[in-house]
Amino acid sequence: MSRIHLIAPSGYCINQPAALRGIQRLEAAGHHVENQQVIARRDSRFAGNDVERLADLNALVTLDTANTIVMPVRGGYGASRLLEGIDWQGLAERQRHAPLLICGHSDFTAVQLGLLATDNVITFCGPMLAGNFGAEALDDFTQAHFWRALRNEIFTVTWEGNGPACDVAGTLWGGNLAMLVSLIGTPWLPAIENGILVVEDINEHPFRVERMLLQLHHAGILSRQRALILGSFSRSAPNDYDAGFDLDAMIAYLRTRLAIPVVSGLAFGHEPQTVTLPLGAQARLQHQDFHTQLTLSGHPVLRE
Repeated sequence: MSRIHLIAPSGYCINQPAALRGIQRLEAAGHHVENQQVIARRDSRFAGNDVERLADLNALVTLDTANTIVMPVRGGYGASRLLEGIDWQGLAERQRHAPLLICGHSDFTAVQLGLLATDNVITFCGPMLAGNFGAEALDDFTQAHFWRALRNEIFTVTWEGNGPACDVAGTLWGGNLAMLVSLIGTPWLPAIENGILVVEDINEHPFRVERMLLQLHHAGILSRQRALILGSFSRSAPNDYDAGFDLDAMIAYLRTRLAIPVVSGLAFGHEPQTVTLPLGAQARLQHQDFHTQLTLSGHPVLRE
């Protein structure tokens, strides 16, 4: 079974029972969960002060074993405060000779994209301790896709997608849309050419999602990609003022503005059901008649 090392670089885990439930489930499955003391740590809205949370990340440089899964307790906000102090080169060197399997999403996207920008360090965009493994009901789909991604050198994700027919290949990258957009103009946004960009978000109205995607378009980032995959956009329901402007309308408009295929419908993001995707891996996206598959390779895996 696996060794799981917890970190808490973002928000305080307000749902302490969920985090403890996640540990109990992982340990019952035979996994060893270490660094559990970060779960209860708190400084106002954060999971500890900036020094403590930064230390979680920089300690990974000298973590004494490989073949370890690194997992944030939760997202929230806080990683952006730490970007200037992260030992990016030290982490990149560590990953070259003894890669950790680093997995998370949401606010953690800032760290993941920073690693990808620094030295093409591949991390996994997927479940975290409290929200996923600690959910009241552990989702079988999420759990199965998590272990499939971390244990297989080549794997495929399939779904009933929507969009134009396409067959493209490139580097998969992305994650949380708001965090990605916040990195534009910084050293921590990867300069990916001919990539496949996948994005998701939560608590963002359709017009805000559109505005962020248009910002990527106006910055010339989307035109340098081969495709855009849209995951879930949780809690984005329109209101009466929108008069029919919803996510579907936003996506339809986006397709009129972009020259690249936009494929939607992937179970990816802040939902009970989410796939796990290796950011920085090689990907092939094939879509035809609502059948979509994304094949991934070139990422680190657990060595049992």
